[in-house]
Amino acid sequence: MKINKQHARRPQSVRDLSSVGRSRSMLVDPNERRNVQRKFSRGVPDSRPNLPQLYRFCFLMLGDAQKAAEVFQATLREAAQRSATGDAPADRFWLFREARGRCLEASEQSLQAEDIEVAQDELSTAAPEQIGRLDAAQVAIWISAAPEPQRTALALFYLNEFSHADILKIAELKTNELAELLSSARRQFQAWLNVSVPLEHVG
Repeated sequence: MKINKQHARRPQSVRDLSSVGRSRSMLVDPNERRNVQRKFSRGVPDSRPNLPQLYRFCFLMLGDAQKAAEVFQATLREAAQRSATGDAPADRFWLFREARGRCLEASEQSLQAEDIEVAQDELSTAAPEQIGRLDAAQVAIWISAAPEPQRTALALFYLNEFSHADILKIAELKTNELAELLSSARRQFQAWLNVSVPLEHVG
């Protein structure tokens, strides 16, 4: 697996990301958000409830709240402009595909990843308890260190919002590719969990 030098220590993270986004809401222009909620949702029925998840997706992809807010706002502006011209796509995943592309562009300006061997452990039934002891917001830094398309798959998976079929469509992956990416990444995450929260400290 390739990871960025600045991410080499694999920071703390959790699966429950419901708090991510609420604490960063001040970074998002409320007028743009309301405009998209009012107009763009006519073309994309599920866009209203998905907007908080869209920001969280950007945060997981970039590991930086400010950059995530910039990509989120740029995506909303594009959505509003398309809606204003009657060009709002009917695909409910369009917002996430557009945001993904912008996240990848933003990442190209950051430090490049280098090859580092990452340990893997078998998944543990104690993982939920281990995860519960960690800081929720920092999962973004862990995920943003992964190479593509593993990073996109992980970001969508850990939002706990999308089915595997949805992830395949958004990330443009095949079933076997997604299975392999998630399997290896989850074992790597488990290995990091076992170092950060040793099993003997759980329970």
